[in-house]
Amino acid sequence: MTKTQFALLSVVIGLLASPARAADVAGQWRAEFESPRGIHKYLVSQKVGDFGATEFVATQASAAGAASVDTPAARTTPPAAGRALRGPGGFGGPIQLQPDDKPAFDDPPSGIDTKRDGIPHGRLEMIEYESKTVGTARKMQVYTPPGYSKARKYPVLYLLHGIGGDETEWQRFAHPDALLDNLIADGKSVPMIVVMPNGRAQKNDRAEGNVFAGGPAFAAFERDLLDDVIPAIESRYSVQADREHRALAGLSMGGGQSLNFGLAHMDTFAWVGGFSSAPNTKPPEQLVPDPAAATRSLKLLWLSCGNKDGLIRISQGVHAYLKDKGVPHVWHVDGNGHDATHWRNSLYYFAQKLFR
Repeated sequence: MTKTQFALLSVVIGLLASPARAADVAGQWRAEFESPRGIHKYLVSQKVGDFGATEFVATQASAAGAASVDTPAARTTPPAAGRALRGPGGFGGPIQLQPDDKPAFDDPPSGIDTKRDGIPHGRLEMIEYESKTVGTARKMQVYTPPGYSKARKYPVLYLLHGIGGDETEWQRFAHPDALLDNLIADGKSVPMIVVMPNGRAQKNDRAEGNVFAGGPAFAAFERDLLDDVIPAIESRYSVQADREHRALAGLSMGGGQSLNFGLAHMDTFAWVGGFSSAPNTKPPEQLVPDPAAATRSLKLLWLSCGNKDGLIRISQGVHAYLKDKGVPHVWHVDGNGHDATHWRNSLYYFAQKLFR
C-alpha cells in the first residue's frame, strides 16, 4: 500500500469510527482505490470490545476480491472520556434483551439529588487513611446523615466508582449527600453513613492515561477495602460494625468490584448491589458457588442495568444464573444506557431498601 492509499484508507476508517455514523455502519465495509497500476480493494472490519473500545482492521484484497495480506491500517480506538460509544451493538457489545429485562421500578421524580431547603442536611467530607495494602495515605469521601451523633450507631454503605473515576466520581454523576438528605427527610431511607473510597488500589490512584490498564489495581482494592478502609471508618465514626449493617454497591467497574468482593465476603456484607456491572465481574458460578448459602446470608442482592447499555450481557448472565438457582434478588432494567442517569436512579431505589 502506498502512503497515499494508506492516508485515504485512514480517512475511511476515521469516518467509520465517528460516533455520529456508528448507527449506519457495522461489520465489514469495502473500499476501492484506482491507480495507474489497477484497482486496489480493501476489506475493513470492525470489532467492538468491552467498554466500547473499537478495533478496525483493513485487509487488502486482489482485484478479483480474494483476501490476501493484512495492511498496517489497524487501530484501536477507546471511547472518549465521559462518552459511551453507541451503535448497532451499543456500548461494549451487542444488546439482546430477554423477556424479563424490564423495570422493577418506575423512573423516579425529577430533582431526586437536588439540595432542598427546609430540611436537615448531612455532611460530606474528604478524609485520609493509611493504607497498608497500598503503602501510602489515601483519600475517601464520607457522608454522615443529618443529626449525626456519636451517641447513636449507624449502618454504612460503601459506594464504589467506575474505571474512569475516583473518590469524587459519585459526587459528579449524582449528589449522594443531597439524595440521601431528601430520602431521609421523606422517611424513605434509614439514616446511614455513605463511604466513597478510591477503588484503584495503587500509589498513583488518579484516573490518568490509559485507565483501562488499571484492572489489577481495581482487583487489589479488595484487600484495601477489607483491611484498611473498613477499619478506618469503624475507628473514626460511630457505626454498627457487623455484616447486617454493611452494604457494598457500585457503578460499572465498581459494580463488578461490589459483586466480586461482596459475594465473596458475605460474612462482611449482607447487602450487595451492582449497577451496570462491568466485565471485571466474575462468572456467575464463581460469584455464587453456593446458592443456598447466598440465599441464607444476603439481605439484599441487587442487579440493575439500562436496556441501551452494551454491557448488559454481564448483568443478564448473573441474573439468569441466580434465577435458575432460586437465589432471591432484584433485577431492574430501565431505559437508560451506561450513564449517570441509570446510576443515580439505581442509588435512589437501592438506598431505600437498605438496613430495613
